[in-house]
Amino acid sequence: MTEVRTERDTMGEMQVPADALYGASTARAVENFPIALEPVPAAVIHAFGLLKAACATANKDLGKLDAKIADAVIAASHDVAAGKYDSQFPVDIYQTGSGTSTNMNANEVIANLANQRLGFGIGAKGQEGAVHPNDHVNMGQSSNDTFPTAMHIAAASSLEKKLTPTLSRLADALDAKASAWDKIVKIGRTHLMDATPIRVGQVFSGYAAQARYAATRSNRALQRMLENMPIGGTAVGTGINTHPEFAARVCAALSTGSDSTFKEASNHPEAQAAKDSFVAAHAELKTIAVSLSKIANDIRHLGSGPRCSIFELSLPATQPGSSIMPGKVNPVMCESVMQVVCRVIGNDATVTTAGLGGIGSLFELNVAMPVMIDAFLESAKLLANVSNAFVDKLLVDLEVNEERCQELIDQSLMMVTSLAPIIGYEQSAALAKDAFKTGKTIRQLCLDRKILPEAELNELLNPEAMTRPSV
Repeated sequence: MTEVRTERDTMGEMQVPADALYGASTARAVENFPIALEPVPAAVIHAFGLLKAACATANKDLGKLDAKIADAVIAASHDVAAGKYDSQFPVDIYQTGSGTSTNMNANEVIANLANQRLGFGIGAKGQEGAVHPNDHVNMGQSSNDTFPTAMHIAAASSLEKKLTPTLSRLADALDAKASAWDKIVKIGRTHLMDATPIRVGQVFSGYAAQARYAATRSNRALQRMLENMPIGGTAVGTGINTHPEFAARVCAALSTGSDSTFKEASNHPEAQAAKDSFVAAHAELKTIAVSLSKIANDIRHLGSGPRCSIFELSLPATQPGSSIMPGKVNPVMCESVMQVVCRVIGNDATVTTAGLGGIGSLFELNVAMPVMIDAFLESAKLLANVSNAFVDKLLVDLEVNEERCQELIDQSLMMVTSLAPIIGYEQSAALAKDAFKTGKTIRQLCLDRKILPEAELNELLNPEAMTRPSV
C-alpha cells in the first residue's frame, strides 16, 4: 500500500502520497476529475514555472515578499519551468474551467520545493518561516489571471520556437523545388479538367507562397499571445489584492532574456472575461492547416498512378502500401498531413466553442480554459511535426516525371487556347471538340486542315511560351 500523509485545505483533511510534492488541493482535484486520465500539457506547467518566478521577482522588488522566501520560490519555480517535476502535476485536463486546480498544483509543488531549500520538510506550510502556497507563491495572483497568463506563455513558446521556424523551413524546401523545376512545363488543371500549360516551377512557387503566408500567420498568432497578458487582474479583472505595478513588472520579468516582449492587457476585465485572442490565434492555425491541405493534396494527386493516372510527380517510397497488393506504394506522407488537418479543424471548433459567450465566457471569467489551451497546443505541435516530416520524408526526394508532363501536354485539348486570339473563340472551340472526337492532337488537326502555316502554328503552340503573358 502506498504510504500517505494527511494534509488540510479549506475543505478539510486529505490523504496525500507521502512523497508527493503537491498537497491537499491537488489531491482533491485528482480525486474529482478522472476524466481524460491525461494531465494538463507539460508546456502549461513549464509556463507556470516561468510565471511564478516572475511573480515572486515582482513581489520581491516591490517589497511585498521577503527576499529569502522570494529567492527560494524563484529557484523552485525555475526547476518547475525546466521540467524537472512534471510527474508532480497529475491534475486532469478536464477540471475546473478556470484552471484553479492546476494553479494550486503549481503553488503547492513550488512551496514544498522552496521549503526544502529553506530546510523544511514536505508539507511544512503553516510553520513559522515556511513558504505558504497561497500567501507567498500565489501572492498578488488569482487562478483567474494566472492560468490564462500561463496559456499565453505556453502558446507563444510553441509558436515562436517550433511552428513558425518549421513553416519557414517548409517554404524554403518548396522554393528550392520551384527553382529547380522552373523550366519544366506541365498541363494545368482547373475544375479537375485540362487547362493551359504551366511550369512546374510556377506550381511549386505557389505552394511556397502558401507556406510563407503560413509562417506569417503563425507569427500573427504569436503576436496575439505576447500582448493582452491577463496577469494583474486577479479575481475579476479589477486587480484586487495586488500592487498597481505588479502586472507590468511580471511582464518585464517574463520578457527578460527572451526574444519576445510580453505586454500587460490594456483592459483586464476583457482579458479575463473573454478569450477572443485565443479564438483569433487558433483561426490562424486553422488557416495554416487549410494551406497545408492544398499543398499535400495536390502533390498526392499529381503523383497518382504510376500507370493509370496523372503521375507527373514521383513520390518517394517510404513504406509498403498494401498488405495484399505487392509492390504498391501510397502517398502516406500526404495522408498524414490530411489527418492533421482534420484534427486542427476539429480543434478550432473546440477553441471557438470554448470562447463562446454563455459556454466558456461567462460574465467576468472564461471557464473552459484548460481544454482551450490543450487543443491549441496540440494544433501547433501537430502542424509543426507534420511539416517537418513532409519536408524530410517527401519533398527532399520528390521528383518530376518530365516525359509524362510532355506527353500530357501534347494530348491536351486546351492547347487550342493560344489559337483563339488568331482564329477566334468559336472556331477554336470547334477544333477542340473535333480533336477529342477524332483522337488527334490540336497540332495534328490544325496541320491536317491547314488552319495556319506550320511555322506560325509551332510558335503559337509552344508550351513554354504559353506559361508567360503574351504581348
